[in-house]
Amino acid sequence: MPRAARFVLTLLLSFTSFVATAAPSVYPTGVTIYDPAQTWNGYTVLSLLGTPAVVVIDMNGNEVKRWNDFNNSAGGPAAILPGGGVIAPTGARPPHQESLALVQRDFDGNIIWRFDHNEQIETREGRQLWSARQHHDWQRADFPAGYFSPEARPATTGATTLLLTHTNHSAPAVSTAPLEDDRLIEVSWDGAIIWQWRAADHIDELGFAADARAVIHAAPGFNTARGGFDWLHINSALYLGPNRWFDAGDARFAPEHVMISSRQASLLAIVGRDGRIVWRLGPDFSATPELRAIGQIIGQHHAHLIPKGLPGAGHVLVFDNGGSSGYGFNTPIAPNGTGAFARAHSRVLEIDPVSLKLIWSYAVPSQFFSTNISGAQRLPNGNTLITEGAPGRVFEVTNAGRIVWEYQVTYFAEGARPSNSVYRAYRLPYDWLPQIAPPPERAVVPPALKDFRLP
Repeated sequence: MPRAARFVLTLLLSFTSFVATAAPSVYPTGVTIYDPAQTWNGYTVLSLLGTPAVVVIDMNGNEVKRWNDFNNSAGGPAAILPGGGVIAPTGARPPHQESLALVQRDFDGNIIWRFDHNEQIETREGRQLWSARQHHDWQRADFPAGYFSPEARPATTGATTLLLTHTNHSAPAVSTAPLEDDRLIEVSWDGAIIWQWRAADHIDELGFAADARAVIHAAPGFNTARGGFDWLHINSALYLGPNRWFDAGDARFAPEHVMISSRQASLLAIVGRDGRIVWRLGPDFSATPELRAIGQIIGQHHAHLIPKGLPGAGHVLVFDNGGSSGYGFNTPIAPNGTGAFARAHSRVLEIDPVSLKLIWSYAVPSQFFSTNISGAQRLPNGNTLITEGAPGRVFEVTNAGRIVWEYQVTYFAEGARPSNSVYRAYRLPYDWLPQIAPPPERAVVPPALKDFRLP
């Protein structure tokens, strides 16, 4: 389909989707749906924004554990390790949307490991300090996708860690403006940086058309306060982990390669150990019948391979946010060439990365939309746990799309701007927190809407 025709179709769809609807004045919170026989039962860890804590809830929404010594306002996931430890970003550096350190604590809150010696930065008060400059994502090398799978048990000490970070520099081949670029670093247990990759060095491998390159070069998104142009805005970076494609001889899918997701450019890519892009999906989804069947991915988050041992293992799972993104031709909704693709609802997609066949998707246009953050986790019973991040809704759906568990966040930060947003949520087995007795599981059946009345 010609690009102009695709734009008209996208514009019509976006205008159709952006119809204003009346918002309800009463919002139920906590667990609103729970079918214990159909869910994969366990604890759910919430990476909250606006609340300086990592919180774990049971299937009925009761808080069973909270670590208060984190300040995750910059965004990034928290993960629980077997035995009850936790890893999460901490410390903020506004307005850069980055954390100062990545910290591992035990169940009682004692620091087991900390990394902050990436770059020295200057604070607003003019002080120099070391910072991880971590943003959006991180992952342990022995923890595929960062969530539970029956074939992996991450270690509590000695592991290598991947961090998605910022670095500021100039790259005339990319833009006339200074960049706040995305940089992957791999860190040993003792804090040494043992591998790194910088996005701007590989712009020629990312599939941008000439008009998109021209827009990027003009830096329409330059942020004066941050002193740089966040041109790709990579929002997830995850090791592929062991997978059937590599086992069958496809070197592109080596377990130590890293899948990245660029929100601004609407593309996914795999970074090889030599730095080259060895696989890419997007930014243009119109070139082949397979890509057209997937449809334009827009502003996506949390792209990863489903780990071994789980249904769909080896497929790409990605939260396709919608909203707007993409670089290229000028349009009425994108006069400066940014945000030409638009959609006012979200999707979760499962894609075969070799055939590019769309295997499964979840989308309810009138009821499911998070323009930023968010993620998805494949569960051992074949269900998918979805984090609809911006409105703070986490829910579990079956392969047929039936919601069997739903939770609306109720936590708010004291003395801060109220927020119930969840950066990402993960489900974990009860025995990963042996300090806590497994809780009772009580079904929650929502009332029939036609009968529901307040007294």
